[in-house]
Amino acid sequence: MARANKKADILATVPLFSALTHDELAHVVRATEELDVAGGEELVTEGRVGRDFFLILEGEAVVRRNGRKVATLGPGKWFGELSLIDNQPRSATVVTVTDMKLLVLGQAEFGGLLESVPAMAAQLLRGIAFRLREADARSVTD
Repeated sequence: MARANKKADILATVPLFSALTHDELAHVVRATEELDVAGGEELVTEGRVGRDFFLILEGEAVVRRNGRKVATLGPGKWFGELSLIDNQPRSATVVTVTDMKLLVLGQAEFGGLLESVPAMAAQLLRGIAFRLREADARSVTD
């Protein structure tokens, strides 16, 4: 139970899930799969359609756009959240640098969550709005 609470706490830091209640986050945790991945593996590929969200529990990955390194991600960081909502191509490639432990939520499981906990949709919209406002604010200052 403590491990599930820790996962819920980490999920709460993701803007998409940040407006969810603790009970709703527990539903999300139950819909995820924990995955161990070796270093050097390509998790997502720029230009390919994605259907999974990834939350890093342990390890490190590098993010590349157009072949250039744009970020390094470690524990508590995430990627792929927009793939839960749309079926658009990935905007970057993510490759593991070290062995990793990931929490993965697939698009089908996400859809099931929205059907089983309908109030979650409104909470998720709040999280998306937050993310859009952040992106808008960054575009003004960049």
